[in-house]
Amino acid sequence: MGYSQYDAASHGRAAWNAGKKVGTKRPLTKKQICAIRFFLDPERRVRDRALFDLAIDSKLRCCDVVKIKIGDLAAGSEIRTRATVVQQKTGRPVQFELTSDVRASLLAWLERRGGTVDDHAFPSRIDRARHMSTRQYARLIDEWVTAIGLRRAEHGRHSLRRTKASMIYNATGNLRAIQILLGHTKIESTVRYLGVALEEALTLAERTEI
Repeated sequence: MGYSQYDAASHGRAAWNAGKKVGTKRPLTKKQICAIRFFLDPERRVRDRALFDLAIDSKLRCCDVVKIKIGDLAAGSEIRTRATVVQQKTGRPVQFELTSDVRASLLAWLERRGGTVDDHAFPSRIDRARHMSTRQYARLIDEWVTAIGLRRAEHGRHSLRRTKASMIYNATGNLRAIQILLGHTKIESTVRYLGVALEEALTLAERTEI
């Protein structure tokens, strides 16, 4: 059998996903969320706690989380109960809620961080005028999940985005609400993202005794 000249196998190169586990990342459970917070709090990692809490509550993609500005989160000396950002991927605005515990951790960080409403909430380590990179954000998540005994192959950046959405869906079954919260343009994208059809199929299979 011949190979295309564009096929990596024809040049002896390994495929990009060779030896890697690909696919959707698992959402975190409430117990795992508490475990990560318990890991961060004793070390007084105020920034990381605020970043983690915001990622869970906002359900934003990593590129939008790291670019969020102080003015998006704060109004004067208080943290907003609801915030709106324009998604980088779709160019469309999406609104999200900020619960009381998350507002408290964000306030603690922003008081330490300082800055103006036009500054990024989570600045880069190298250039304070720029935002944290998605690579640094991914490294932090890898550290958090491995610290509580989870596998990086199964949990990553999308785990944080999927966590609250999955919890809401499991409690309500309302896909339209999840579509709005995630900022998806099509309901089919939400179904694929949550793995709804797959989960329901596996549940039915598990209930079937032979």
